[in-house]
Amino acid sequence: MIAVPEGFQFAYPHWFWVLLVLPLIAWLRGRRPSVAMAVPFAGFWHRPTILPTRQLPLIFFYAGLAAVIFALARPQVLNDRREIKREGYDLMLAIDLSGSMLAEDYERGNQRINRLEAIRPVISSFIRDREGDRIGLVVFSGRAYTMSPLTFDHAWLEKQVDRLKVGLLEDGTAIGDGLAVALSRLEQKQHTEGERRKGAFVVLLTDGASNRGILPPLDAATIAQSRGVPVYTIGAGREGIVPMPVFDDEGRKVGYQRVRSDLDEDTLIKIANMTSGQYFRAHDNRTVEAAFSAIDTAQKIEFQASVTVEAEELYPWPCTFGVALILLGAWLGLDRRHGTGASAPAGSVRRAV
Repeated sequence: MIAVPEGFQFAYPHWFWVLLVLPLIAWLRGRRPSVAMAVPFAGFWHRPTILPTRQLPLIFFYAGLAAVIFALARPQVLNDRREIKREGYDLMLAIDLSGSMLAEDYERGNQRINRLEAIRPVISSFIRDREGDRIGLVVFSGRAYTMSPLTFDHAWLEKQVDRLKVGLLEDGTAIGDGLAVALSRLEQKQHTEGERRKGAFVVLLTDGASNRGILPPLDAATIAQSRGVPVYTIGAGREGIVPMPVFDDEGRKVGYQRVRSDLDEDTLIKIANMTSGQYFRAHDNRTVEAAFSAIDTAQKIEFQASVTVEAEELYPWPCTFGVALILLGAWLGLDRRHGTGASAPAGSVRRAV
């Protein structure tokens, strides 16, 4: 069984009506003793051939003519080429790595986990879902540090997220410095109109109050506001008393102590409101995922796809085959006894049977 390629069609199928004329021509030629039609060298076909079947040259001729008509119907395969034209966002993730991120007030599978372990897979999933965006990563505790500039290499960026751990930087919570470094990484002249940055935003996640750093959080928010960069803030961890693990000198967990969560929600809400962003409270795994999902929806680019249809032409093959059959039929119809068949006038068609 012959498999038809997907998208196969005939551009000019009306040519197939001509195929109905071929049997009529053959029938008329068999009925009339005189010339039926003028075709170069067709007069030689009624002479004896080198093959035992005298009708074979005519068979080749009609088959070749049918193949040429098939080619005139212009068989082709249509291929869709989709060109996606869109502009993605530039976004910076600013993640708190202060010591309080070790507080184990989240759960996964009835097992207690710390805040960093809870948010890490959510951040990785968020990065994977934003396929067309450039994403960068800033971490902060007592000071701020760029883990990754803006990049399209999301696989590499996820590896940097896997490397995140508390203790990479000196302890503390420098929220203003973290936001300021993230904003500095978004400075792109080609995407700036006046003082305002187009197509960029910041996601800032922290579980504490700012107690370190050079720049106060609201001053950093003022910079973001002047540049038109929305800041989405996420407050991680439960309220009130939370379990904080205690480690020995070799880094082994030896117990827990009860500490009070010191999240400064008022400041995070002000940062979001000043910059036209939004604040989210992430009490548990579910609300962490909901926060990142809401941000993803709020700052999502829609694909603008244009479809270009390209046609792969197939007519040269049947056309070449058909012409070859016609020439073969003419060659087989030559009178080998006379060499060139010159005894019959060129262009005449006589009754052969």
